[in-house]
Amino acid sequence: MAETYDIIVIGSGPGGYVTAIRAAQLGFRTAIVEREHLGGICLNWGCIPTKALLRSAEIRHYMERAADYGLSAPGAGFDIARVVERSRAVSRQLNAGVGFLLKKNGVDVIWGEATLTRAAADGRPAAISVKPAQKPPAQPQPPVPKGVKGPGDYEASHVILATGARPRALPGQEPDGRLVWSYFEAMVPERLPKSLLVTGSGAIGVEFASFYNAFGVDVTVVELLPQILPAEDAEIAAIARKRMEKRGIRFLTGAKVAKLEKKADSVVATVDDGRSARTIEVERVLSAVGVVGNIENLGLERLGVKTERGCVVTDGLGRTTAPGIYAIGDVAGPPMLAHKAEHEGVACVEAIRGLKAHPLERARIPGCTYCDPQVASVGLTEAKAREAGYDIRVGRFPFIGNGKAIALGEPDGLVKTIFEKSTGRLLGAHLVGAEVTELVHGFVVAMNLETTEEELMATVFPHPTLSETIHESVLDAWGRAIHI
Repeated sequence: MAETYDIIVIGSGPGGYVTAIRAAQLGFRTAIVEREHLGGICLNWGCIPTKALLRSAEIRHYMERAADYGLSAPGAGFDIARVVERSRAVSRQLNAGVGFLLKKNGVDVIWGEATLTRAAADGRPAAISVKPAQKPPAQPQPPVPKGVKGPGDYEASHVILATGARPRALPGQEPDGRLVWSYFEAMVPERLPKSLLVTGSGAIGVEFASFYNAFGVDVTVVELLPQILPAEDAEIAAIARKRMEKRGIRFLTGAKVAKLEKKADSVVATVDDGRSARTIEVERVLSAVGVVGNIENLGLERLGVKTERGCVVTDGLGRTTAPGIYAIGDVAGPPMLAHKAEHEGVACVEAIRGLKAHPLERARIPGCTYCDPQVASVGLTEAKAREAGYDIRVGRFPFIGNGKAIALGEPDGLVKTIFEKSTGRLLGAHLVGAEVTELVHGFVVAMNLETTEEELMATVFPHPTLSETIHESVLDAWGRAIHI
């Protein structure tokens, strides 16, 4: 006989485990199904370990600039194996932390691969079948956590899909684990290649470009669109590109990798910009052309769950077209961000409980890219605001006018704000420079509170801090900036 729960969550990434914990807090008997690693891709092979790698790159960069700070660091070298091991240790710590949190909140863990076998109907709960987990081809299999349940049949009044996403592979350019990498291989190199070609200049592409460049790898990035970081404001992306080019990263925009020819220990890439084609020989290629939702082998089609462009269609509170079946996070569509998944999951289970829940306002979800320089944003770009018909005011404040930035030795950066002229409503904010990923939340809070320019101008920001750039950019939109 199938064991029954109130809620079963499939997938234990940031969206899944947060959803399960919130469900348990609300009094639901809850279980979570996982086939690979607690914490999902984000904690084990994505957000967290890449930030650990980038922290090592950042410290190396400062060591190389020690003389700028009146210091000396002669013979500052590195051991790439130790850099990688530190990153893996950070992931292991957080992986264990997720297990602790699930246990603390009374969430059962079911280890295996789940398939939906029945939607909720005619008074019967939804049902899933869990089979032994299959080892993914590109990833090491972690040990099964202690105290978890195994394969079998399970039922729940509500089943929430939080199965995440995986790297997208272009035909003829599929990662092979040796010459052509996905981000899995790029995160654990046994040695550094002399040269690396990155296809795609989104967050994943430029973050790895920054990391490998910091350790002396000759990096070239190919981007199909005319702008790197295509989702970002054009002015901010241009500043980021200039800074990264100054560091030695080459960008080929408006171009595509038309063909890859593999040799014994290198790859010859044919890059076509629509006017001519050139060949580039590199030791390794990193495919960073985005991700696609994990919707296969879940039984969605059989139960009438609608999918679109590789993702599950939901109503904004996680409900799908099949009763008792929900979806949150990457598998429910863009933006494919961990913090979006967490908030989406909380809203989903609170709506199930009957609490007042609001669909996530996607225009207020911040995005952060941890390349050097960092890039962060929320809301409309200048171009999108104009396309939408807004009459806008734009404020800009450069880091060179900020005392803390100069003291840090980080004077290259910009904060850009976009307001509706008639109402003073904040439509968007875009930042590039040191630690801007830690600044953007100020704009997110302001947008959620529907703060106007007048209220932001009246806010007292501490001195000396980088946050003062927020204040000055708002002042500049109304011609009142003080320090430029």
